[in-house]
Amino acid sequence: MKKKQTPFRLRGLGIRIYVLASLIAAFVIVFYFSQQPGYTDSFYHYNAAVRVAEGDGFVDDYLWTYIGASDSLPAPSHLYWMPGTTLIAALGMVIFGATYAAAKIGLALCLWGASLLAYWLGWRLGGSSRHAWQAGIVVLFGGFFMRFWGQADTFAPYAFFGGMTLAFIGLGISSEKNNVRWWVFAGIFAAFSHLIRSDGLMMLLVGWSVLFFPLDIWAWLRKRAQHATPLRKRVICFVIFTVAYLAAMSPWLIRNLNTIGTVLPVGGTQGAWYTSYNDLFSYPPDASAETLFADGSSLFVETRVWGLFSGQGAIINFIAIEGIIVLAPFILIALWRRRHDAFLRPVWIFALGIHLAFALVFPFPGVRGGLFHAAAALMPFWAILGLLGIDDSIDWVVKFRRKWKPQIAKPLFSSFVVLIIIFLSLQIALAARFTTRNPQFYRILAESIPENARVMINDPAQLYYYTGIGGVVVPNESPAIALEVAERYAIDYLVLENGGIPDPMLFETVPNFLTPIDIELGGATLYAIERN
Repeated sequence: MKKKQTPFRLRGLGIRIYVLASLIAAFVIVFYFSQQPGYTDSFYHYNAAVRVAEGDGFVDDYLWTYIGASDSLPAPSHLYWMPGTTLIAALGMVIFGATYAAAKIGLALCLWGASLLAYWLGWRLGGSSRHAWQAGIVVLFGGFFMRFWGQADTFAPYAFFGGMTLAFIGLGISSEKNNVRWWVFAGIFAAFSHLIRSDGLMMLLVGWSVLFFPLDIWAWLRKRAQHATPLRKRVICFVIFTVAYLAAMSPWLIRNLNTIGTVLPVGGTQGAWYTSYNDLFSYPPDASAETLFADGSSLFVETRVWGLFSGQGAIINFIAIEGIIVLAPFILIALWRRRHDAFLRPVWIFALGIHLAFALVFPFPGVRGGLFHAAAALMPFWAILGLLGIDDSIDWVVKFRRKWKPQIAKPLFSSFVVLIIIFLSLQIALAARFTTRNPQFYRILAESIPENARVMINDPAQLYYYTGIGGVVVPNESPAIALEVAERYAIDYLVLENGGIPDPMLFETVPNFLTPIDIELGGATLYAIERN
């Protein structure tokens, strides 16, 4: 007999209190733990948002990778990363000015939205205010995610838009009536998810997979499922879902078609053939099946095993980051016990697909943060499933310990786990806040070169953030290739940072085209480039 769901009352006092409290918490978390960009991705999205907010459009003055790069600078932006985060950050800047504080307004609202989704899932799947509040709190604190929620990156946006996409797909396949509207929303949000992350394209595949789930179609064909959605209606929902996705995605697809001649950049797919992460900075980009299998299949197997089992691989990512250690086993328990729930089908399909994709197809991008970013979409679901797994475990224990009272044990144990998550999240986030800083390195560099010069450096996005100086990334190539890059993009100076120099760029004798400049950059050397 199907369990009757507890109604979710939007007008109740509890939801009003949660809406206000979670809004305040989201803004506090975003604004306190991230006071400026902290790494390349965030610098890039913020720089691009400033350009968009100031009316300059999707244009970059630097290249941080040569994959999909144009032949000159300035260049079209977002030919590797997607523009969604940039647009969300730019919205606040349009209203309040081009500052990082303004950029974080949209990020805080996304985190708030993700926590509200978790709160709603708590009611839908758990059926009580306890589940709702605890799920929302778990998302807000988020373990390793907490310090990243406020970065101008895809974490908070994907947690909301990706999570909402999975929820709408779940509603579309599980609702017996009026499910067409859910597929419209699912298609729109799938497009928004794709605009935030390239792997958001998987949301489209998840929707299609859910609609034509083999077991459902087999049951329908054999007429064994009395309430199975007719195949004709599934096809209609497929069309509606796909058209809604294309309609929402079309402005960006048209932009790409006009700019680069294809609807989507395809350079990122080279990540499947990387032999090391630094292949991301090769010039020209030359990762291919031939390079990966040059010495047989051993490197292919080794990197895929590494993508699964290494300290930052898919399995540890699920346990430590997504499951925040204490929730991981309970998530699996709850998901297994609800494996026949159609509403959760898109969740486990996406989770399985994204982990296998980053472990077995794109191991280097996955280990270096790709899977960490993508898993944000699962956090609202993992939060409530982890709590339900605790309840399920207590129900199992009660069978053997009759004196246990589940009505007391469940809130007690789940509250204890939530407190552990809050403690762990704060310990991690407080130790590594993204605080405001202005490195002397960049100030001295800007004062030492002409105003319109371009620089080759390890992190051109960070350089541009602090100085407004454009340039390119140091290629993972020999000095001779660096000269070729400098000539192509009119680069005037090279900065080699100790500990960050690509191995092929190491040299004992300074090449003829480089002239050292005697200034103290604190662990780096500045060279003038003599171009032909």
